[in-house]
Amino acid sequence: MLAKLDLSERSGRGAPAPTHVLHLWADTGSLPADLPPVLAVALARVLDRRGLKPHDLDKGASLTLDDGVLRMFVAVPVGRSAFERQSLLCKALAPLLAESPKLLVIELHGALAPRAELARVAVYCALVNGAPLPTRRSQKPARALGTIRLRGAPDAAGLAVAVATAQGNFLARELTALPPNELDPGSYRKRVEALAAAQGWGCKAYDTKALERLGAGAFLAVARGSPRKDAAILRLRYQPARSRRAAPEVALVGKGICFDTGGHNLKPARYMHGMHEDMNGSAVVLGLLSAATQLRLPLAITGWLALAQNHISPEAYKQNEVVRALDGTTIEVVHTDAEGRMVLADTLTLAAKEKPALLVDFATLTGSMITALGQRYAGVFANRPELAALAVEAGWRSGERVCSFPLDEDYDAALESKVADVKQCTLEGEADHILAARLLQRFVQGLPWLHVDLAAANCKGGLGAVGTDITGFGVGWGLGLLMDERLGAALAATPPA
Repeated sequence: MLAKLDLSERSGRGAPAPTHVLHLWADTGSLPADLPPVLAVALARVLDRRGLKPHDLDKGASLTLDDGVLRMFVAVPVGRSAFERQSLLCKALAPLLAESPKLLVIELHGALAPRAELARVAVYCALVNGAPLPTRRSQKPARALGTIRLRGAPDAAGLAVAVATAQGNFLARELTALPPNELDPGSYRKRVEALAAAQGWGCKAYDTKALERLGAGAFLAVARGSPRKDAAILRLRYQPARSRRAAPEVALVGKGICFDTGGHNLKPARYMHGMHEDMNGSAVVLGLLSAATQLRLPLAITGWLALAQNHISPEAYKQNEVVRALDGTTIEVVHTDAEGRMVLADTLTLAAKEKPALLVDFATLTGSMITALGQRYAGVFANRPELAALAVEAGWRSGERVCSFPLDEDYDAALESKVADVKQCTLEGEADHILAARLLQRFVQGLPWLHVDLAAANCKGGLGAVGTDITGFGVGWGLGLLMDERLGAALAATPPA
């Protein structure tokens, strides 16, 4: 449960007195004139003692006076990127939130023009870091932040987006943090069905029997290794309120491998640890659907979740098998740890059959993307250059940075098979993130498509606005993309690359 946002300028009767305050302004090289005199004098003394100038407050400075209130003062440099602003405020808020306050006051000072943007970033960072992720430790868990009181904001415009994005981000992180004995495909499905009922989404499940009738051989090959037979593809539907114009159709596809052993090509312990997070792509889709619903976006969004586990067992799929995907493509299995592209192949086929205007998939898909980028960016592939440009720009605006990768046809030479239509991957590992994208492109039927390889799903020490290792990366980026007014023109601009 995230903190409540209070936009009243004054405390109501009986409200708790502030104990933790963030003072925020756009850096002009001097302390803001509207800073209360007692605070300005005390802060000036701190700066003098440390040999600092007011513009050095970009890293923040804390101060506690006789009233016992912990205050953090931050001067946000002008011209910083969204990622830099988020990183700065995440660090500045950390000492305040570490004390688990019931109430956090954010006071904006200085020029009015930059206050609206500062308010959005500060509220977002406070919300996403104010609630602890699930833990099963016996000691008393950290208390969630109760209320954020915002003072000095020129208006509340834009705050709704910050709140919705924070809630979607937290939902994605909360699900991803759950241990694999609590979140297997069966229990995940129940959680999603309950969430769909609460949010008013349509929900349909394709279980293994339904997928067998459809001929989803690529997905079922991966699901075979689990004795529970609880794998499924879930279809969720958000429909905006009726309007005179038909809402553009968007399909969001998420990889939901609840645990990945690697299958017969078993991962070593070092790389298997943390594989309960391999369902993060599906959690990002849920976070995006939640945010879109809260904001009532004028888009019709279908979410597709590929829920399965990649287990090792006598029934598990193995190297050299040839399986037939839902669209009839035969795939030679080369490595059982390349299971994500198998479940996504059939899920993308189902999504593409409905002919959406845009198809976006999210997946923690390849180790080679982490090798290429580290864990601070995600990689994105697009079959239209206009989409690639909007995707990168959405990353800069949202603070969730993405790097566009090539998708050229000549990479297909590495996937040529002597026994099937295509190889699943290669054993050489050359540019596996690109080869995976080339394979997935076969199943989108030429529709406008973006593939997001979530290398930044987990980043030690946090990333940007988020202070936890699990980042929820993709919710902010995806919402920024879907809300871009230029998206419709980009979808109609050119044929596939």
